[in-house]
Amino acid sequence: MTFPISLANPIRHPGPPPDSCDVVVIGGGVIGVMTAWFLAERGLRVTLCEKGRIAGEQSSRNWGWVRQQGRDPAELPIMVESLRIWERLAQEFGDALGFRRTGVMYLADTEADLAAFEAWLPHAEAHGLDTRLLGRAEVVERLKGSADRWLGALFTPSDARAEPWVAVPLLAQGAAARGAVIIENCAVRALDRRGGRIAGVLTEAGRIACDQVVLAGGAWSSLFLRAEGIPLPQLAVLASVAATEPLPEIFPGAAADGRFAFRRRADGGYSLAAGAAHGFFVGPDALRHARAFVPVLRKDWRSTRLRPAAPRGFPDAWGTPRRWTPDGPSPFEAMRILDPRPDQRVLAGAQEAFGAAFPVLGRPKLRASWAGMIDTMPDVVPVIDRVDTVPGLVLATGFSGHGFGIGPGAGRVVASLVAGDAPGHDLRRFRLGRFSDGSRLELGPSL
Repeated sequence: MTFPISLANPIRHPGPPPDSCDVVVIGGGVIGVMTAWFLAERGLRVTLCEKGRIAGEQSSRNWGWVRQQGRDPAELPIMVESLRIWERLAQEFGDALGFRRTGVMYLADTEADLAAFEAWLPHAEAHGLDTRLLGRAEVVERLKGSADRWLGALFTPSDARAEPWVAVPLLAQGAAARGAVIIENCAVRALDRRGGRIAGVLTEAGRIACDQVVLAGGAWSSLFLRAEGIPLPQLAVLASVAATEPLPEIFPGAAADGRFAFRRRADGGYSLAAGAAHGFFVGPDALRHARAFVPVLRKDWRSTRLRPAAPRGFPDAWGTPRRWTPDGPSPFEAMRILDPRPDQRVLAGAQEAFGAAFPVLGRPKLRASWAGMIDTMPDVVPVIDRVDTVPGLVLATGFSGHGFGIGPGAGRVVASLVAGDAPGHDLRRFRLGRFSDGSRLELGPSL
């Protein structure tokens, strides 16, 4: 039985870093790993630096959904490509990834839910998805032993699942096999700029000369950029997840309503979470970016539990330094892996809701629980863009809980940006400048 990666996991990629390369990728989550993978396939000399362990943070702590359903229309083309890449990855790695096309189902508690599901169907149709609405009887038929409590559902049979804490380290091995240099326990402290352009990075293990840098730092991206004089209105929310003991199969895929979400696991249990509940730590960046986040907070305030301060060392903790010198320790070394405590009250609520929904199983026993910090943007879609003020710097961050499934496709897109090729998709929705050019932000779907 494996759980999210921690510092107890041995270092698989010890380094040392090279003196120079073409591209440095900062961050060893799924976005950074797959960016390195595709850069290496292009023949570029790429070095990935991870301050802790590959997939140590949200990339091993997510629900393990690989979904097209419910995504922002601008994300959908990349996600469709990503699923095709997942298929190829599964052919290379076999069953180890846990990749299965077992479907994703969103369950309707109310008529308003059904209306929202129906409103999303044209996006599915435009991209050739097999998404459809299920009636009440169809839901009961597909969810074995369930109570007759839902009005219907949105269902995409071709959506998939995978095992995050197994998959991403395997993908890192694949990137290394293609020539990428991956180094764990190697924090990048600062960018090295000459004449305003990227000339390298300054790490705790020394300087790496390079012409381009990809920042895929997840919840740490805003802190890193602020020290470089680059504003990014990014915050992070706490999401708690648990693994149940093995249970009879009620549904082979993933499903959610307003109270709980679950995914069938390869070990015979389920990953279980509250459907929408999350915690939010109030810190300096939360106050600084409060205005930008008002629309999403107004929409989701019922599901947000405010906490007065983040634990010591977190990216937006009150005591976390906002400035440091490259020749001394940085906040990234002070906290190698962001490992928040799960909210057991939230998980208990999910247990109760799951047991009520599936009386044939009852309240499930939990084998383990954990939490992660989801990096999120004011409009709930990522930034995938070059930074105009710093030639050579590319951002790939703020995936707002959508990163695991879309990671392979996003990595391919970012690699194309770095290589100077057409990305193959319209990325205007993901531009950095939308937060400063007076554009009216449009919230992504909350499905």
